[in-house]
Amino acid sequence: MRWSRYFWYTSKEDPADAEAPSHKLLIKGGFIKQVSSGIYEFNPPGVKVLRKIENIVRKEMDRSGALEVLLTVLNPSELWKETGRWDLYGRELFTLRDRNGRDYCLGPTHEEEITDLVRSYVNSYKQLPLILYQIQVKFRDEKRPRFGLIRGREFIMKDAYSFDTDEMSAMISYENMKFTYDRIFKKLRLKTLMVEASVGAIGGISSHEFVVLTDYGEARVAYCDNCNYAANAEIVKLSKPKEEEEKEKPLEKRYTPNTDTIEKLSSYLGVPSGKIIKAVLYIVEDKEPVMFLIRGDRSIDENKVEAFLGTENFRLADDQEVWNILKTKKGFIGPFNLPNKVKVYWDNSTYGIKNAVIALNEPDYHYVGANPGRDFNYGEFVDVCQVENGDPCPKCGSPLRVSKGLELGHIFLLGTRYSEPMKAYYRDHTGQEKPIIMGCYGIGISRCISAIVEQYSDEKGIKWPTPIAPFELDIICVNTSDQEQREVAEKLYLLAKELDIDVIYDDRDESPGFKFADADLCGFPYRIVVGKKVKEGKVELQSRHTGERWDMEIDKVIEEVKRLVDEDKK
Repeated sequence: MRWSRYFWYTSKEDPADAEAPSHKLLIKGGFIKQVSSGIYEFNPPGVKVLRKIENIVRKEMDRSGALEVLLTVLNPSELWKETGRWDLYGRELFTLRDRNGRDYCLGPTHEEEITDLVRSYVNSYKQLPLILYQIQVKFRDEKRPRFGLIRGREFIMKDAYSFDTDEMSAMISYENMKFTYDRIFKKLRLKTLMVEASVGAIGGISSHEFVVLTDYGEARVAYCDNCNYAANAEIVKLSKPKEEEEKEKPLEKRYTPNTDTIEKLSSYLGVPSGKIIKAVLYIVEDKEPVMFLIRGDRSIDENKVEAFLGTENFRLADDQEVWNILKTKKGFIGPFNLPNKVKVYWDNSTYGIKNAVIALNEPDYHYVGANPGRDFNYGEFVDVCQVENGDPCPKCGSPLRVSKGLELGHIFLLGTRYSEPMKAYYRDHTGQEKPIIMGCYGIGISRCISAIVEQYSDEKGIKWPTPIAPFELDIICVNTSDQEQREVAEKLYLLAKELDIDVIYDDRDESPGFKFADADLCGFPYRIVVGKKVKEGKVELQSRHTGERWDMEIDKVIEEVKRLVDEDKK
């Protein structure tokens, strides 16, 4: 491909609203263009990267024994209502109505439709096991689209679904997909961590995520270096600590003006934040007040709150609601003199505290020296605490490490979550009718592009791994007005094409510096610079990944590139 004839336009300016390096580089490099919040177009080089990722995924899925299908984007509400998810899925579900008044959604995932497909044809144990997959566009009305392709409202996903006769067979399918995913991410040159995860809105028995560690990930991942335990932080259970051994002090009511934060209160009273019990008031389903109490040095994990409440429809109470319900203001909320309508839960972190500081629902006042049993009574204990570095590993007790992670793949053992309500049954060898055991397995194809850039980039631009680079080789003619340089560059370009190297020839009438900057930005693994050394029968070969440069004879350089490219793809 000649760059002068290709639809590829780069930019030297950082996009104003981009935060993640991958977001900046993909836009600057001309791979994607934003249409609206969380919605992106793929330009020709972006499509090339996308297709190479898809081909790797498709090859490994086919190798696993899975069969490819293509389901619809527009899903009728009737299917979703069979499983109850039409009302349960939440605000992320894009819904619409046709001219005849029928309800549809834009598919965020396809458990219902694939189950409907299978129940239409499968009725005997002889037709199972079965794994079907597709690569399809998905839609989710994210409340906060961000980081480019990392968190979008329209994205491309590979989703697969397994169908088995019993739990043992289903586990074999599940392990098969674990192995397949490991191969896929290695082929994509991505360093991933497999972690235990929540089943979330998909439902089922168990699930695992494949994540890459990055500051721009949306998930928090906890892992143990001692025993290799790893899990999404929202499912890591923190148990009650040991009861503190401390002599109880007398309860005292203190005037604490202008101490509406833990930091201010800690400083004002001269006590550590871990000795403060803070209360957080939520409004659930826009009507029900729910209070959680937690130690002042810890934070509430709202993913845990969502799982505990069984709904995503909750929010922090505003100032007026705090006053109307508790007759106090934020920073002075406590578990005393509460109306009956307020449900109260105590995080495990508050267990066993002695001589605590706690608010009493009176502005500008706190109790100090408060002790459970004597001055207040615990209610129901729950685990809503955000996991932090150093918390004990649930498996071995060693200190955990916590990092941000970007989920690329998610697998679920669904059981009969969808087959039972949708009556997807098979007959066993005795003729008895039984529900099919299912699993589902997703990979964010378009998100993988961002993950690769996050792991393979520097201050100059992207460093694409060879198997998924838009072009494996960039040939730069330094001076297009020099006939000898131009003829050598043309010769090398045609020879590279003959050897099936994915090559782009930068024949643009631009300065050398402009072309070199674009080559670094766009991330080609190898670059041949055709310049003044052609008079000596040589050109320069460069590696984007290592930065190495070699002067090579013109007649040998393409064969060397072919060798390097083939080696990279192994």
